[in-house]
Amino acid sequence: PSRAVRHDGEASERNKLELEDGELEEERPPAREDDDDEADIHQQIAWGKQIARERTPEAILRLFAGEGRRFNARNLSMTAHRVGKFGRRDVRVHLEQLAIMCERRVEKFDPQGIANTAWGFAKMDFVDRRLFEAIAVQARKRSGQLNPQDMGNTAWAFATTAVAAPLLFEAIAGEALRRVREFTSTDMACTVWAFATAAVAAP
Repeated sequence: PSRAVRHDGEASERNKLELEDGELEEERPPAREDDDDEADIHQQIAWGKQIARERTPEAILRLFAGEGRRFNARNLSMTAHRVGKFGRRDVRVHLEQLAIMCERRVEKFDPQGIANTAWGFAKMDFVDRRLFEAIAVQARKRSGQLNPQDMGNTAWAFATTAVAAPLLFEAIAGEALRRVREFTSTDMACTVWAFATAAVAAP
């Protein structure tokens, strides 16, 4: 069975993927020996600049297809975020590989990278079950390091894709309540919308 789910139309209860309880059905393809063979920092900077200046998702994903196994965490999350800005595209094969690489290195992502990756895949309407599970775990663990925009974007991604992650929402709610004065009106609106859409009660 496919590891990923595409959503069409509004999310429904039957589409929800409960990530924080139970085992997932799909087997992860075995990691290759060169999966952690990151290029040096100078090459990472060059790739980062190329990702930023490309004007089509296809161009970004072509770069990823050729060099992505050597991307560092920042360039992986940047790829997901930049491609996500273009919205949904019929590039399933590359997105599945991108999801695999992001999931394997998500522990190395900084807080913004975690939020950007979740947001990017949600904008592409592409849900990889293991990736979103890993994002939920890491975002929950580092919720205190997420800024208000990161919290809003992460909550928005999970609500938009109908991926149920109650412990993550609980952590975000606690941080939002503690740091409510740091939120802009946009951050707050995004976060409130996500909680309402996900049918999660906020404190």
